[in-house]
Amino acid sequence: MEQLRIPGPTPIPDDVRQAMARQMINHRGPEFAETINRVTRNLKMFFQTKNDALILTGSGTGGLEAAAVNVMSPGDKVLSVSYGVFGERFAMIARTFGAEIIPLQFEWGTAPDPDEVKKAIRLNDDIKTVLVTHNETSTGVTCDLESISKVVKEAGKLLVVDAISSLGSIDLPVDEWQCDIVISGSQKGWMIPPGLSMISISEEAWKAHNVATMPRIYWDFTRAKSYLEKGQTPWTPAVSLIFALDVSLQMMLDEGLENIIARHSRVAEQARKGIKSLGLSLFADERYASNTVTAVKATNGLNIKKILQILREEYKVVLSGGQQKLDGHIFRIGHLGWVNESDIEIVINSLKEALPKAGFKAL
Repeated sequence: MEQLRIPGPTPIPDDVRQAMARQMINHRGPEFAETINRVTRNLKMFFQTKNDALILTGSGTGGLEAAAVNVMSPGDKVLSVSYGVFGERFAMIARTFGAEIIPLQFEWGTAPDPDEVKKAIRLNDDIKTVLVTHNETSTGVTCDLESISKVVKEAGKLLVVDAISSLGSIDLPVDEWQCDIVISGSQKGWMIPPGLSMISISEEAWKAHNVATMPRIYWDFTRAKSYLEKGQTPWTPAVSLIFALDVSLQMMLDEGLENIIARHSRVAEQARKGIKSLGLSLFADERYASNTVTAVKATNGLNIKKILQILREEYKVVLSGGQQKLDGHIFRIGHLGWVNESDIEIVINSLKEALPKAGFKAL
């Protein structure tokens, strides 16, 4: 069986795949209402929130756009805390709709410094919103969101968090850390295909929403909330994905959030140790290394495109390359969602055999 070990889409358990084979139901009927209400309740347990939670049909990037247009107005000053591809994407989305982006960029492979965030806010006191990516899959780094949140909330700013590749795998207590909007995506730790974006919304975020003037129709939170109160969605939902999420969330509840977080920590540590045992180097500062994706440097003659091809064609192991300026300089191992130690063992053993074929010379 192919080992799909990219940062997403992630492998899907058999029970989840079978759930998607169900016949369609009326998305305005009582069966769907019961299902989406149950799914929303269970989802909030993994967000660790009592805030409102909405499930939107769209990818994670759609969720980022939804967050931007629902709480911002053209001309708003927005601090973008960026340390990789997806932080920059979030800023680009907000800028496209008219926000004035104040960039705070950190070297890729490192994590944002909360003190620098504090300084940026002090220098620009009229900032209304701060954008932060919790887990940057392009570099394999998880930021210290708890410390950043304290800085942002002490300054009275709105905190919007891209947690697409962390929630459900890495601890993120939304209410405890006072995160105003948190976005996740179905194809990551939730063990279902792409196509759903899940978003929590605090009371402060609703206040911002009520005065925000960026244009919105499909992504409008007010519409989504009002329809959810009837057990519906404003637009036709991805019904099969709701079925899938219902099953995957039950699997996650059976395992328990603490156990899920611990499993991802173990698997990530195994991946990092395995990589180093082969003579390879991690790209990320290991103090902030992600528990959902490991980024590996191309060193000692390693040809990234060749190693990915050899792994895919000869060993049925699918890994990811680097993005944008990291293309050809790193490869990435995804280990989130439906993953355990035996999966990582297969990846490391396959790499051990494949590396010499791709030009790698261990020192």
